[in-house]
Amino acid sequence: MVDDPNTPRPNPFSDVPIEIKVTVGRAHPLVRDLLKLENDSVLTLDRRVEDPVELYVGEKLIARGELQEVEGDTTGQLAVRLTEVADIKNEL
Repeated sequence: MVDDPNTPRPNPFSDVPIEIKVTVGRAHPLVRDLLKLENDSVLTLDRRVEDPVELYVGEKLIARGELQEVEGDTTGQLAVRLTEVADIKNEL
């Protein structure tokens, strides 16, 4: 049987797992302050609790969202509800 050239072929990379980093915020301490960190130290971030988190693949920002607890999960599992997604399909 001959393949129909109009039938889209599955992308061979669609089953490859990737790592997505979720960034809650950044800190900019001085080295002397970093060296003083110990258990129970507080490191202030540049974000507030209600600010969106950012999702990255490598160094590429792909989405923003809100942290939330997985519904029905009693262990406190975190998830991200996406509120803004980059148009990555057209950037490849």
